[in-house]
Amino acid sequence: MSSNTSLPRWQARLYTFLATMLAVTGLAQMPIFKRYYIADLPGLGWLADFYLTHKLHYMGAALLLGLFSYVTVRWLRQWNRELRLTALGGLRVALLVGIVLTGAMRMYKNQPGVSFDPLTTMIVDWTHLGLAVLLGLAALAAVATKRKAYAVRRTPNAE
Repeated sequence: MSSNTSLPRWQARLYTFLATMLAVTGLAQMPIFKRYYIADLPGLGWLADFYLTHKLHYMGAALLLGLFSYVTVRWLRQWNRELRLTALGGLRVALLVGIVLTGAMRMYKNQPGVSFDPLTTMIVDWTHLGLAVLLGLAALAAVATKRKAYAVRRTPNAE
């Protein structure tokens, strides 16, 4: 385990990889890589393939949900007695929950026979994107302030 988290190092790295993958594939859904010729760079042509990036985004989201579920169960069964969320950790958890909920709404909207009115679609899409941007900014703030841990050990007299 890494020193500042209860997650084994490989799981923390998996989370970082998945967050990066979801950011890249999410941006690819708004064809900016083709529009701004980034996909024309050698090796990046796949970024212009909407269906591939869409499937990769869903696959990454499923893996992130699995990791998120594992951590949630561990938190509820054990870690909440040993650890407490940091302020930045709590903010990032809240942002992740919002991203998951708006992502679920987007998935539902994409089902055959399901239609949202244009305003609702825009609100869900912009909220999903905005929360993802805020999560990225919160992660940068955590790194910049050297407070990357989502949770820290409880001190005996802190309760």
